[in-house]
Amino acid sequence: MKINKIELNNFKRFTHLTVENIPETAKLILLVGPNGSGKSSFFEAMNHFYKYSGYGKVGDYNYLYKSNNEKEYQHNEWIHLAQRTVSIKFHNYNFPNKFGKSNIRGHFLFRSAYRNESDFNISSLNKLPNPTESVRLNTLIENDLTVSKNYQRLIANTISGVYEETNKNRTVQSLKEELVGKIKNSIERVFDDLKLSSLGEPLNNGSFYFSKGTIDNFHYRNLSAGEKAAFDLILDIVVQSKYYPDAIYCIDEPEAHMHTKLQGKVLRELYQLIPQSSQLWISTHSIGMLKEAEEIEKATHGSVVFLDFGDKNFDSDVIIKPSKINKAIENKFYELAFGDFAKLMLPRKIVFCEGDHNGNKRKDYDKSIYTKIFQDNHPDTLFISGGSCSEIENIENKYGEIISIILNESNVIKIVDRDERSDQEVKDLNSKRIKVLSKRHLESYLLDDTLIKKLCDSKDLPNKYEECIQKKQDAINNLISRNKPKDDIKSASGEITNALKNILSLSRCGNSSDAFLRDTMAPLITEETEIYKLLEKEIFD
Repeated sequence: MKINKIELNNFKRFTHLTVENIPETAKLILLVGPNGSGKSSFFEAMNHFYKYSGYGKVGDYNYLYKSNNEKEYQHNEWIHLAQRTVSIKFHNYNFPNKFGKSNIRGHFLFRSAYRNESDFNISSLNKLPNPTESVRLNTLIENDLTVSKNYQRLIANTISGVYEETNKNRTVQSLKEELVGKIKNSIERVFDDLKLSSLGEPLNNGSFYFSKGTIDNFHYRNLSAGEKAAFDLILDIVVQSKYYPDAIYCIDEPEAHMHTKLQGKVLRELYQLIPQSSQLWISTHSIGMLKEAEEIEKATHGSVVFLDFGDKNFDSDVIIKPSKINKAIENKFYELAFGDFAKLMLPRKIVFCEGDHNGNKRKDYDKSIYTKIFQDNHPDTLFISGGSCSEIENIENKYGEIISIILNESNVIKIVDRDERSDQEVKDLNSKRIKVLSKRHLESYLLDDTLIKKLCDSKDLPNKYEECIQKKQDAINNLISRNKPKDDIKSASGEITNALKNILSLSRCGNSSDAFLRDTMAPLITEETEIYKLLEKEIFD
């Protein structure tokens, strides 16, 4: 089972979020972003869809529904709303989005970030129901304790195997190894000195026992937190894959308690252990998992994608599309893991551009535009908001020690807008090794006539080009009538972008002028365009 698209409406922190274009080849989906960016809430939405469509459970609207009023919903009202909050489309599957009417049971498995069964001993065996018959987690903030239950299922499956007619010629030992062997092999691949040695005596001291170094019969309780965390995840996938052979496996922060090196090994095992037709979704801050995902993608092209939840305004319409692993994604991981200074250790080129990292309305605006344009062809470059022109000019006073000690051989570039600067002012800045754009500001590049034509063509509306250009000229004429320079496209950008939206009937392309330019126009600046070539020359030559 593979997911193609997920749409959320007024669910928890999301007003309207669409995650789309997930390729069918993707077996591993990584949700990335800082704490509080909505990754766990997104998993909660998937769990909500699974519960109400498969089991007729809608949960607590006070916890799940995003509302700006204090209205108390009746149960039937909430049932009606609940079905509209989350929609999931699959490749080659069609489950009805109706209350308790779907045959989706057994097609989702969730692990919360709260997994800590520190100790257990089994002295009696109870028959456990098929796990697909009930909801595993009502919410993803619940404690997710599974080791002892999985132990009992492991024993029960072994006993069942002994009495199956098809196994009458097999030894008990071979049946035990069949069920426990996968776990043993995975543990030995993940740990250098830890081996699963036995399951004890199920009716006396039933637990997992290990050998570690020179110690035998090392009880599960004595494992470290990281060892328990890794063992728990591996055990759960091995045991549950029998019940979930074609499913979406969602694990919130699987790296909890683990060392970086261990994290990558565990991800590799989880990826290998889930059934081939299934899909593994994880949310993570782990550098170890990032690097391992990169290796998996290299070995199996198209199998890994990222969903970036960082720097999004979820109070408005947001569309997230999968990203491949590239330097920009890698830099973001390092930034999340180690803070701002880590970004300075990675790139070969640092470009300080105008903009405020701590701003609100136009936070990191120039940086986001440049990154979107150049991240594929200049993956070794990191753009940083350096403030105003004068702040960029004196950036060494602010970062001098960092640059001299950390950057080493990195190439530092400074770029500012032309604005109203005279030719002499430009020369003066150049003499201080500050580059100046040839056009007045970024908006002049983003709303160039050639890009407007490309926008019309991309919407199959080439006949609307002349009308769009006329509206742009009208906006420029309005500038002139207000005694503003005719090349001050920034001041006219709101009028121009609104005209483009109306003429081309564009929707969900950015609420504001800045968002439209960043999300709709900037992606049009690709390497074959003259605007790309001009910007590239002005920044990197």
